[in-house]
Amino acid sequence: MKRLHRAIALTLSGVLLTAAMAGCGSTGSAQDSTDRTIVRIGHNQATDHPTHISLLAFEEYIEDKLGDKYDVEVYPSELLGSQTDMVQLTQTGAIDFCVASNSILETFSENYTIFNMPYLFASSDAYHAAMDDPEITDPIFESTKKAGFEAVTWIDAGTRNFYTVSKPIETPADLKGLKIRVQQSPTNVEMMNLLGGSATPMGFGEVYTALQSKVIDGAENNEMALTSNGHGDVCKYYSYDMHQMIPDILIGNCAFLDEMPEEDRAIFEEGFALVNQVEREEWTKAVEAAKDKAQNEQGVQFLYPDTKPFQEICMPMHQSLLEQYSELEPIYEGIQKYNEQYPTDAAEGGTEP
Repeated sequence: MKRLHRAIALTLSGVLLTAAMAGCGSTGSAQDSTDRTIVRIGHNQATDHPTHISLLAFEEYIEDKLGDKYDVEVYPSELLGSQTDMVQLTQTGAIDFCVASNSILETFSENYTIFNMPYLFASSDAYHAAMDDPEITDPIFESTKKAGFEAVTWIDAGTRNFYTVSKPIETPADLKGLKIRVQQSPTNVEMMNLLGGSATPMGFGEVYTALQSKVIDGAENNEMALTSNGHGDVCKYYSYDMHQMIPDILIGNCAFLDEMPEEDRAIFEEGFALVNQVEREEWTKAVEAAKDKAQNEQGVQFLYPDTKPFQEICMPMHQSLLEQYSELEPIYEGIQKYNEQYPTDAAEGGTEP
């Protein structure tokens, strides 16, 4: 079944890419039998995931307002290929939108590096406030226009924390000697090495098997990975060190967006805001459900270590970032203002809520 799923994905993405290349620079958008423009959106999550639910809300909104002109199609579960494939398809205009991880976008624009910084945000409230501020996000979201796409909204992916098979992580010293899967990003590798673990970059789809076979000792991600991806069947300790809050990003093809009539674009902008709103609401409910299932059905123990020792080890990375990318300093300072306004609260690290 997995081979068939992958074959379908490759076929779809290949057909779409060929169509875009044949279009000699057109957006690749097609028309249906009623001459409506087909708007294709791809992502890698399941149909019960908050991302998919929010994109269905977008589909309903756009078709309710502009159904005589647009037919929105949402493709979940990597039906259009991997995230890297979908970013390339969006870049060429073979599809119109996709959800991309920050680590992939970092390869197109160094500005996205800032979101990978460990302990960039002091709390979830600071994270949300900063991401809702256009003065902070616009310079980053617009930095890929030369590559043919731009971010249209951000998607909450919660906090990233360590989870392990057999050893609880309560201090940085507990990570020593452990092989921990990290995202394929230089920033994440450096963070893991500083904390004393052995960084093991790999694709997300490989993680379950690597945990099960003990090729790695643990990973880092949000609570949904425990249940939606089955990691809680193998890993029995989840530690809220809260080292990262990294958004996923909904990106759109620039040609499609720029060629859209102004009145249509205004409706689409309302739809992008709806994606963000619905996904955040659904995320809160999904995390609560994931924690309940992980604890009561999978036997996962949730730990709440003091996050300060982890923060202190990682803080030199902030200075290195600003020295390497001085243009990001205004964005960094803007985030610090929100950190002062919304400091870490008792429910975020160190104290069990």
